[in-house]
Amino acid sequence: MKLGELKPAKGSTRKAWRRGRGHGSGNGKTAGRGHKGQKSRAGSGGKVGFEGGQMPLYRRLPKRGHTCRNTKEIVAINVQLLNVFENGATVDIAALKQKGLVSNPRDGVKILGNGDITKKLTVKVNYFSKGAAEKIKSAGGVAEVV
Repeated sequence: MKLGELKPAKGSTRKAWRRGRGHGSGNGKTAGRGHKGQKSRAGSGGKVGFEGGQMPLYRRLPKRGHTCRNTKEIVAINVQLLNVFENGATVDIAALKQKGLVSNPRDGVKILGNGDITKKLTVKVNYFSKGAAEKIKSAGGVAEVV
């Protein structure tokens, strides 16, 4: 079988019905549009969402606020979760993904100051809260913004 030999299944296609080609064709004069009315006129497609004069759905539904296109989705991790790493380790986004603390870093990772850290770590992420940076430094580690 070749591409040029392909044909649709028997009975699956019909010949196009040519409308408005005289009354002898069986579909002349109004060409199947009936008499008068909006749908009989040329250009009667109507606007998208138009519901015949009824209040359209997009105007009936309540609207609240908006979503800003410029917001960043930042994943937050508490400082206590960093105790999973060994003492003296370098913690970056790749290391956080490997340990399963972050699955998708999105627009960045922020370390928050909830809990205590007991390990001396070099942490390299996008953002730190003041409390988290202080706790990492007090434990002898380094908080580095990437």
